[in-house]
Amino acid sequence: MEKLHVAIIMDGNGRWAERRGEKRIEGHKIGSEVVRQITQFASKRDDISQLTLYAFSTENWKRPKMEVSFLMQLLARYLEHETSTYLDSGIRFRAIGDISRFSDRLQQAIKELEYKTRNGDRLVQNLALNYGGKNEIVRAVRRLVDSGNRIDETNLEKYLDISTPVDILIRTGGNSRISNFLLWQISYAELFFTPTLWPDFTPEELQQILEKFYTIERRFGGLSNSSNR
Repeated sequence: MEKLHVAIIMDGNGRWAERRGEKRIEGHKIGSEVVRQITQFASKRDDISQLTLYAFSTENWKRPKMEVSFLMQLLARYLEHETSTYLDSGIRFRAIGDISRFSDRLQQAIKELEYKTRNGDRLVQNLALNYGGKNEIVRAVRRLVDSGNRIDETNLEKYLDISTPVDILIRTGGNSRISNFLLWQISYAELFFTPTLWPDFTPEELQQILEKFYTIERRFGGLSNSSNR
């Protein structure tokens, strides 16, 4: 069975809260619960090997300081509380992005969860933190140049935060943008845009997207099977 790499732009937490007359941080709280649900759902499937979630972008620092501070606290609590669940479920946690801007305490929590779950073999969950696709490529190019190796696509991929191509890219929240996410890895991904706000996104909707994906003939730049007959 084909093992899939599913990536999700988790958009709509703030709008979900505002529509209910609540503060944006309430949407982020509910959104973190959805992360748990979707991660558990993916870990129980035999056809998903990696789940990459866009949690905090390089542009998110522009948000109000109070909101950014809350997001950092929410992330710290998530990392602490999920350790036992990840170990029990065989989930390997990885952070992608430039985490050097985070506090030393948060960086340590990230590294500890990565280490503790390093042997997880059911699912790899990549959490994109202070991540930007352009930034990732620039950092990879710098490392490749420093290595002295030949500059080509194969070698550059070795220095990306994550080299596995994305099969399915989902964006919740109704916008049809990539938002600087996994620019290299989504070159042949199937894109799905849903109006569902992230706090309302369910495993059932992900199941529907997977079913639709399996009806698509992926050509990777070639001809369809019918064209070759």
